Amino acid sequence: MVAFQTEQLRTLLAVLEHGTFDAAASALHVTASAVSQRIKAMEQAAGQVLLQRSTPIAATAAGTVVHRLARQLRQLEADAAADLGLAGAAQGTLAVVVNADSLATWFMDALALIPPQGSVAYEIVREDEHHSVALLRSGEVMAAVTATALPVQGCTVVPLGAMEYRAVASAGFMARWFPQGFSAEVFAAAPAVQFDRNDTLQNNFFSAVTGTELRGIQHFIPDTIQFAEAVKLGLGWGLMPEAHCSDGLKSGELLALLPGHVSDVPLYWQRWKIQSTALDQLTTAVTSAAARMLAPGNTPTHRRTPA
Repeated sequence: MVAFQTEQLRTLLAVLEHGTFDAAASALHVTASAVSQRIKAMEQAAGQVLLQRSTPIAATAAGTVVHRLARQLRQLEADAAADLGLAGAAQGTLAVVVNADSLATWFMDALALIPPQGSVAYEIVREDEHHSVALLRSGEVMAAVTATALPVQGCTVVPLGAMEYRAVASAGFMARWFPQGFSAEVFAAAPAVQFDRNDTLQNNFFSAVTGTELRGIQHFIPDTIQFAEAVKLGLGWGLMPEAHCSDGLKSGELLALLPGHVSDVPLYWQRWKIQSTALDQLTTAVTSAAARMLAPGNTPTHRRTPA
C-alpha cells in the first residue's frame, strides 16, 4: 500500500496549481529543491512518474489519481477545521464544473441557497455539459453539472431534470431565409450560431430535423449573453434556453423555426463520493434549485408542446 505524507500531497497540489516547481516552492515557502525531492519521493513510492515536466507541469495518468487524492484530503481538512470552529483555519475551495447555460439560468440560485456562514470558496469552471466529466476524472473539480448519467469512478450521480431549448431566429432572419415558411432544404443553407466547437445543440437539432449533418455557415460566439444577441441581430439561428427566448417569442422579436418544438437536454449532478459537509450542502442546494427550475426528464428528446 502506498502511503503518501500530507506535505507530499500538498506539494503535488501546489505544483499542479502553480505550474512549476519554483512557483510551488514560493507558495509553500520552501526551496525548489525541497519540492523536487518530495515529488521524487512520491514517484518512488508509487513506482510511477506522477508529473510530466512540461510547461506548465501536468499530471500523468498515475498523477491524476494522486491529484484527486490530494484534493480530497485538502477538502476533508477544510471541513474538519470548519466543524471544529478553528480560527484562522485554511479556507476550503470547492471546484465545480458547470455548463454555460446552467450558469446563466439557475446555478447561481443554487449557490444562494447555501448558508452564508462558513469559510468555503467556490471556483466555478465553465465547460460544455457533454465534456465536463473529464475534469472530474482528472481531479480538477469535485463536482459537475453534466449530461452524463454514468457515474465517474469514485463519484455519485443524481438526475437534476432537463434544460428546455427552442430553436429560434430573429424576425428579420426568418423573413430573409424562409419567406415561404420553414423548409428543410432552405434550412440546410441557413447560417447557424454555435456557442463553441464543443457545442452539440445545434448539430443535434439539425440532424433531428433533416437527418443530415450541419454543414452550412456557422458563427462561434462563446458567451451566453452575446450568443443570444447574435441570434437577435440575425447572424443565424440557434437554440436558446426557454428562460432566454420566451420574452423575445412573446414580443415577436424572435420566431421559432418549428413552433411548439422543444429540445430537452437532461442534466445530472456528479460529485466525489467523500463525506464532506461543504460538498453535502452544495449538493442539497443544487438539487433543490434544479427541482424548481428544470423540467422533469432523464432522456434527450425533441418534442412538441401543445399549441
